[in-house]
Amino acid sequence: MMPEGQRAPASPRAALSAPDTGPSEPTVCPPPQTPTPASPEPPAPWRGSVRASVPQKLAEALSSQYGLNVFVAGLLLLLAWAVHASGVGKSDLLCFLTALMLLQLLWMLWYVRRSAAHRRLIRPKDTQAGARWLRGSITLFAVITIILGCLKIGYFVGFSECLSAAEGVFPVAHAVHTLLQVYFLWGHAKDIIQSFKTLERFGVIHSVFTNLLLWANSVLNESKHQLNEHKERLITLGFGNITIELDDHTPPCNCTPPTLCSAISHGIYYLYPFNIEYQILASTMLYVLWKNVGRKMDSHQYQKIQFTFRGVAVGSALGLAVLAATIGVVVVYLIQIGRSKSKSESALIMFYLYATAVLILMGAGGLVGILIYRLDEQSLDESKNPARKLDTDLLVGTASGSWLLSWGSILAILCAEARPSYTWYNLPYSILVIAEKSIQNLFIIEATHRQPEVSEDIRTVRVVTVCNGSATSLASSCLKSGAVTGDVAPQGSEMPPAVNGNMCLREGDDKEERSREGPPGPASHPRFLQSNTKGRVLRNIAAFLFLCNISLWIPPAFGCRPEYDNGLEEIVFGFEPWIILVNLAMPFSIFYRMHAAASLFEVYCKI
Repeated sequence: MMPEGQRAPASPRAALSAPDTGPSEPTVCPPPQTPTPASPEPPAPWRGSVRASVPQKLAEALSSQYGLNVFVAGLLLLLAWAVHASGVGKSDLLCFLTALMLLQLLWMLWYVRRSAAHRRLIRPKDTQAGARWLRGSITLFAVITIILGCLKIGYFVGFSECLSAAEGVFPVAHAVHTLLQVYFLWGHAKDIIQSFKTLERFGVIHSVFTNLLLWANSVLNESKHQLNEHKERLITLGFGNITIELDDHTPPCNCTPPTLCSAISHGIYYLYPFNIEYQILASTMLYVLWKNVGRKMDSHQYQKIQFTFRGVAVGSALGLAVLAATIGVVVVYLIQIGRSKSKSESALIMFYLYATAVLILMGAGGLVGILIYRLDEQSLDESKNPARKLDTDLLVGTASGSWLLSWGSILAILCAEARPSYTWYNLPYSILVIAEKSIQNLFIIEATHRQPEVSEDIRTVRVVTVCNGSATSLASSCLKSGAVTGDVAPQGSEMPPAVNGNMCLREGDDKEERSREGPPGPASHPRFLQSNTKGRVLRNIAAFLFLCNISLWIPPAFGCRPEYDNGLEEIVFGFEPWIILVNLAMPFSIFYRMHAAASLFEVYCKI
């Protein structure tokens, strides 16, 4: 019942359809009614939200401690097997890893079944997590990992007389684990878990550290193989002052078809780099899923990135040239190294010259990209993003591995009593490794924190309708050649923005204001900073750096490691300390290149 003298406001549709009865006073929105002040009460919803967040914080801390304890226990078991600790055999290590994988399989099956039962419910998703190209990459690495498991099964069959049953069960369990995990990541990497949060935190963090332990196991096996090859080269070159003892854990029995077993054992170690990348990539995707448990999504909408080859001929051509040169250098290096002293020195010089040239080009490209971003006035994306934060932390953290090796080489060159001529090529190479990774990290971080650029013809103007003290955001229609939502008044009328009591406020950033005034003149920005040219230059830089990082991933992943073969560091620091340092730092250095390539691919799609 309305009080007498007041009239209910007509709906817009009724107002439009009503006949024109003559001039009337414009209706205005009634002033917002101030509610009657009530007795002060404590802010119960705020207090309840704080109380609700406390158990979740405790669950997050408890689950992370559980995962770290599992990881530390597994690392100690790996170390005990590597140093031949009494009472610890390879079968014990494989049984522990198999048990962890089976426990993860049970959790993933439960999660997938529960998600299928509630598939009709609308669940929030993290659009930035688990990109399609990322899931495609992990699928490719997973296929090679399954092939590696098949080779291990063949190796077990050949040496079945003297191998434990655990060495046959482990590759089968790993293959099943890989298949289900890839299926799980394809379907649920974007999930933001809001139910059973405590249980899910433990399940996800268990999966994270299980993959990290599998990664550490693969790294240890591959490092032992590389170390044995290095020792064999030292024996060939006649280094008698270094204590050399091969440690390859060869089974104490003969394989039934010797030729096939030899081919299988060599093929296993050529596939380990892909298995290593698969495990660490799965760990990072699962870690983002763990960070998203119970997360409240903000209203920030991310623009869908698209991939195109248009306008990147220069960067792609240079990158492919570097990739081809890399393959040639690796082949020649592996053939020449260890044959004789002169051939080994020439192989090292060739590698240092090639790597120095590539690093100079990469550093120059990164500097140009940073300069373009610094001169640009585009706004930064400061929204919370666990995937982006993890990428940034991994870039800086894994780069420290190669920085450690580079500073060790610099110190060895400066402190050595005798310096062979080829070692001087190592000095600029080590300095450039430090500089190039620092520049590349800055370029990637700068690019990933930029708002995606929106072209002028598809900009939208938010229309805010203010009435009775409330604001409602409406999406405007696509703008046509300079037309603005507010410019819809009839020609010749001078109506103000407030009509019939509705006040429309147009919100826009500086770029929208500039677009109303007209495009900037040709002298307002340098030629190379105009939108199309700037994007083309940045895409070429990203494509070139992407291919260069793939190229620099290949040499250490497939046995081209001058840190082993240089010899100067081993003389200065001692053989065992330097080898331990290389074995610890090299996996991070290898992973950096692949992770940087993935980040640059995302930058390329975003530009």
